[in-house]
Amino acid sequence: MNDLAIRELRILVAVEHRGSFTAAAEALGLTQSAVSHAVSACERKIGAVLFDRGRHGARPTPAGERAAAHARRILRLLDALPAEARGASTGAVGGPLRIAAFRSAAVHLLPTVLTRLRAAHPALAPEVRIVPEVGPGTAGEVHAGRADLGIATLSGNYRLPEGLVAGELFEEEYSLVHPVGQVDPRSLPLIDWAENCSSYTRTWWSRQDWLPAARLDAGEDSVVLSMVARGMGMAIMPRLAVLDAPATVALTDLGPERPTRTVGYVTTPELAGTLAVRALIRELRGAALLPALPAPPEPIGRAPRASALLDGPAHPNRGPS
Repeated sequence: MNDLAIRELRILVAVEHRGSFTAAAEALGLTQSAVSHAVSACERKIGAVLFDRGRHGARPTPAGERAAAHARRILRLLDALPAEARGASTGAVGGPLRIAAFRSAAVHLLPTVLTRLRAAHPALAPEVRIVPEVGPGTAGEVHAGRADLGIATLSGNYRLPEGLVAGELFEEEYSLVHPVGQVDPRSLPLIDWAENCSSYTRTWWSRQDWLPAARLDAGEDSVVLSMVARGMGMAIMPRLAVLDAPATVALTDLGPERPTRTVGYVTTPELAGTLAVRALIRELRGAALLPALPAPPEPIGRAPRASALLDGPAHPNRGPS
């Protein structure tokens, strides 16, 4: 008698997503009273208050957030059940496939992967959402049940959220990115963005006394690249982010101790065994993941490492810590 019904799980997820009983009721075609009673039944069966009710709607409690995440993952498996059952006998792979990816992976990695995936499995319907790798990032989307697989950065002090599994795909290097013809990049501000301010580069940055103290913050890596192209500053950027660098941008190797980051995938143990996610992982592993970097423009040439470009007195201020 205390088992949660599928209908109750769908209502729970709708309230958490919409932020109110009324909005959830409208989305589901139910009355507000029916939604309220269903949420109360969920709370009674679970034994915890799931939402703080108030004038501004229904705000999920920590218990509500966790319950909604589990409910989304359960519902996703139920939705996948028909395609999985048919695929077991026919070998066909179909249905929705929800992918969360940070911007540069979505732009430079996924198009090739998804083209091959759709060619092999026309019944698949991939859905891609761009999620900044800030805070929970793409792994958080998987953990919350909003994505089946996330393309994530697995470097540094990265800790896999509880209940998820991950696999490494490739390592990408960072380069010094600066305007073509700039004799002394140290004279320019350092341009950074929120995704780049993470643990996998901080240790390296703290040792670089040549990095300028002046700093500009940009919203995302594509904005950083545009600002560098206009001569507004320099940046330290990973390979995927500079694959579309314009001709006015030069790339300089940072040497053997340059920072790197590991790009991989994150999913749940139960979804990792589904036909759709397994097919996606195979394509991710088999794709030509990192095309060659664009050649530095002719005026700069191929500097073997950043120190060759940055000869001279060390900058008195260290980079961001």
